[in-house]
Amino acid sequence: MPKDDEELTRGPLPKNAVHLCVDMQNIFARDTPWHTPWMGRVLPEVVRVVGAHPERTIFTRFIPAERPGEGVGTWKTYYEKWADLTLERLEPDMVELVPELARFVPPATVLDKKVYSPWFQPALTQELQRRRTDTLIVTGGETDVCVLAAVLGAVDRGYRVVVGKDCLCSSSDTAHDASITLYQRRYGQQVEVATAATIVANWP
Repeated sequence: MPKDDEELTRGPLPKNAVHLCVDMQNIFARDTPWHTPWMGRVLPEVVRVVGAHPERTIFTRFIPAERPGEGVGTWKTYYEKWADLTLERLEPDMVELVPELARFVPPATVLDKKVYSPWFQPALTQELQRRRTDTLIVTGGETDVCVLAAVLGAVDRGYRVVVGKDCLCSSSDTAHDASITLYQRRYGQQVEVATAATIVANWP
């Protein structure tokens, strides 16, 4: 079992590593029911990782349903509850990346998704195959929801995964801490947890 402070146990990151930055959007940064208080605190560290290699960064954006009650199964009731956060009621810029990150596009690219996991979008797998990467750096929010979905999907596909522990945010301190523990102690053979500084220093 890896120690809590163990970082990059597999050595430096390869040049073909891709940074997957999850859902760092205005809808979570601003005063909405989905506000993630930590986002502003971790944003400088996320910017540090993106700034190291913006051309190797893929941003995901969570795109809500068009209108209340839209969706299949529990997504339908989800958007009945969060009716004010559907596209027809939101200001258009709410789904955009926060300005501090939007300035990196291009050369960074953007992938939109309608569910927690980005892996339901074939474009992600296709892009990673095109880049011939075997390693993903994951940052963003929320640690225990969309980031978790991204990490587990990457593990299932056999990628080496490095999670930026000071580059993650959640609206729940308890769930965030539990997720970091999960990454370190349950997925220690497949997931490494490191600071932004360590990631950048080991990413040529």
